[in-house]
Amino acid sequence: MPNKPMATAIFGQTGQEVTRVGLGGEGVLRTFGRTGDAREVIEAAIDHGIAYFDSARVYADSEVYYGSVWQARPETRFRIFQASKSASRDKRGALMDLAQTLGRLKTDYLDLWQIHDVRTADDLAAISGPGGALEAFLEAKSTGKARWIGVTGHHDPRILTAAVRQWPVDAVMLPVNPVEGVLGGFLTSTLPAAREKGLAIIAMKVLGAFHYIVSQWGVTAELLIRYALSYDVAVVIVGCARPAEVHTLATAGGAPPLSEAEKSRLVKVFEPYAPQLAYYRGKI
Repeated sequence: MPNKPMATAIFGQTGQEVTRVGLGGEGVLRTFGRTGDAREVIEAAIDHGIAYFDSARVYADSEVYYGSVWQARPETRFRIFQASKSASRDKRGALMDLAQTLGRLKTDYLDLWQIHDVRTADDLAAISGPGGALEAFLEAKSTGKARWIGVTGHHDPRILTAAVRQWPVDAVMLPVNPVEGVLGGFLTSTLPAAREKGLAIIAMKVLGAFHYIVSQWGVTAELLIRYALSYDVAVVIVGCARPAEVHTLATAGGAPPLSEAEKSRLVKVFEPYAPQLAYYRGKI
């Protein structure tokens, strides 16, 4: 159990308090048939005071793993913030995803439901046009099946910025790491647009290129999490493969964010490698 309560922040303009770090839907959660391992990671996050839990309909059995925990611990479900996502671009598909997500999570509502991985102008048009997924998200919010709605993207900052500006969402999820500090776009256009609207900002892909750089420069996961926290986001999410990684996440969440000087030094480490390390922008 943690020695002190996990640091928290207000989630945009919702008034909801969330923990500064959250368990991402990747790592062991984005697998099939590893219920025991996944539950160990989820339980470790709960024990460390982490109360933000990320998932997506397309993240393998992640929702099923969470659901097995919330079913066994129903009182815990009401103390945590559960997020998930739909990648469907039409209303009918998104509503089908939502029904499956709620069933898999063993819950009757989401704290946050997100339009997943918006990449292109065609995505924007399909989602917001007649019969598009945005209609499903607004309906879910109006009926209480989703308390709040959001959008995510890591492919093209111009497209995600347009979604932030045009859509009535409560939150945005975007990559925050030193590679993005070099490349610009998400941190120089999307982030300011989100702040202007008062959206909750969720940092993802905070360990981008970690495994490559760490062997040469001693960059740690904790340092990269603190880098993301230095952008004053609502929550930083990281997928974990084992309880020890959850401990690192929780420890970093209780540490001070990097100073501007520390951020600049870290970005300079990544600067020579940023163009080739930006591969995740095009990944599914």
